[in-house]
Amino acid sequence: MARILTGIQSTGIPHLGNILGAIKPAIRMADEGDNEAFFFIADLHSLTTIKDRDERRRNILGVAAAWLAFGFDTSRHVLYRQSAIPEVTELTWYLNCFTPYPMLANAHSFKDKSDNPANVTGGLFTYPVLMAADIMLYDAHRVPVGKDQIQHLEMTRDIGNSFNHLMGETLVIPEVKLQEDTMYVPGTDGRKMSKSYGNTINIFEKDKALRKSVMSIVTDSKELEEPKDPDTCNVFSMYRLLATEDQTRDMAAKYRGGNYGYGHAKQELFELILDTFGKERERYAALMANPEDIDAELERGAEKARVVARSVLGRVREKLGY
Repeated sequence: MARILTGIQSTGIPHLGNILGAIKPAIRMADEGDNEAFFFIADLHSLTTIKDRDERRRNILGVAAAWLAFGFDTSRHVLYRQSAIPEVTELTWYLNCFTPYPMLANAHSFKDKSDNPANVTGGLFTYPVLMAADIMLYDAHRVPVGKDQIQHLEMTRDIGNSFNHLMGETLVIPEVKLQEDTMYVPGTDGRKMSKSYGNTINIFEKDKALRKSVMSIVTDSKELEEPKDPDTCNVFSMYRLLATEDQTRDMAAKYRGGNYGYGHAKQELFELILDTFGKERERYAALMANPEDIDAELERGAEKARVVARSVLGRVREKLGY
């Protein structure tokens, strides 16, 4: 059995790109064989950018509701808030004392903002050490990451190996699992869908707001009567990620045949989103209407996570003489 661990950013409600590129693949991977998944909402990490408590609370609820709506099995796996396990901050301090300054100074998360030191907090500088504690506190075997997080996983391994070398075998060193097949989901402007670009589609919005987002997808200026190239159209690129082969073929034929406008294509995409995610949208709305249910799920997950966290931290404390 492999224990898989993933941190989930709590910087906003997951959008369509997050769902197709991260949530659904992660749930499939967790359910493979007899794997055990520890998935946590990284609300301590989010403090480096989000200082408003109400915004952070909304994000935590929205993120948890999205994962639950898409079928994350909390009877088999563990879903919890990072901040509910104070042991992670204690382990972070211990690991900080084994982490050389040059390693942190070379981290992308720091270097990207180091041109303006006034914007760099201690939390941002030691971000990779908290990430290392997140992972090694739970004896995680595999940590799936995108290419942008490889450096942080390598740092985790270096920090863990350094501790084990000096103090004796204590921490499980995780295996890096690169997510090479992460789906590319275009945003409303054609670039990769991202909150930072403001080009996302939130499938959990009410129908009117969701339709408005779909209708905002950028297209060229071809007239209704003109044939169009589906392979260069943002609407079609998004549509085929959700559609069956027959649906994709039918829409491509409409594009090439003329007398089919982008407004028609956008309406079909909107209806396909409603049809594809109908159950998940209903489940999400029900959860958000009852936040106490979300809190209860997260607390049950935290109780399970604490058992492992306290055991691992106990090993560390013993080696350090505390």
